[in-house]
Amino acid sequence: MSIWLPTAPCTPGACVEPARTAVAVPRAVLRLAAVLVLLLAGVALSPLGRRIPAEWVRRWCRGLVRATGVRVRLTGTPAPAGGLLLVANHVSWLDIPLLTVVRPARMLAKTEIRQWPVAGALAARGGVLFIERDRLRALPATVERIAGALRAGAAVTAFPEGSTWCGRAHGHFRRAVFQAALDAGVPVQPVGLRYRQEGGAPGTAAAFVGEDTLLASLWRVARARDLVAEVEIRPLIAPGTCADRRTLAAAAQPMASAPTWTHAALAAPRRDAGTAAVVPQPPVTA
Repeated sequence: MSIWLPTAPCTPGACVEPARTAVAVPRAVLRLAAVLVLLLAGVALSPLGRRIPAEWVRRWCRGLVRATGVRVRLTGTPAPAGGLLLVANHVSWLDIPLLTVVRPARMLAKTEIRQWPVAGALAARGGVLFIERDRLRALPATVERIAGALRAGAAVTAFPEGSTWCGRAHGHFRRAVFQAALDAGVPVQPVGLRYRQEGGAPGTAAAFVGEDTLLASLWRVARARDLVAEVEIRPLIAPGTCADRRTLAAAAQPMASAPTWTHAALAAPRRDAGTAAVVPQPPVTA
């Protein structure tokens, strides 16, 4: 198993449920058209790279999320300037623009993305830090590259679970990336992400897991009615607060004190509210 990309047990068939209520197909198509327009605008501006003002980047990312029909609910104190490791649980492709709203940052991504047509060049221009997931010997050099970016005053975004989870189950934060924050002497900013339909419990409609395709996930999100992305900026972990990467990862873990729900429990059928049986609800990912 890759140290950077562990395998989550979540699959589209077992975990991902469509939204309880959906918008009409024409409205969903309009949403996807708006997403495409914003993406083309991003491609047109991409040659400017990191010279684009951070506030423009924030507004573009928020607009991209809103174009899908998802409302953003952000709580907590904004992330500070300067070198910072931004970490969050990982549920969806929506997580990336949402964390950019919190603080524009250099993302960690697998090396294979560099070879993708168009996307690879765009990622490189955006300052993505590419990591080699399958070479354990490359890990110290990768940690040092991340630490170097942090020392230079950059924010770096990572998803320490190493894989997307459905939003009801969650993974544990892997420790390696936290060593970079310790080496650079910068704070860690934990962020909790969860998705729900307005007035309902956290759901899985926004999840992008397993063999799910990006197109299928985009369509599921675009069809959802009243989908809300809740972004909780948690208390900053200052340098020197934790003695080692193990305790730092545990302190940043959103679900540190909650039980892990098994894949089998997630796949089990649920009873209607009118039945006598009481089915416990899974914990919230954030």
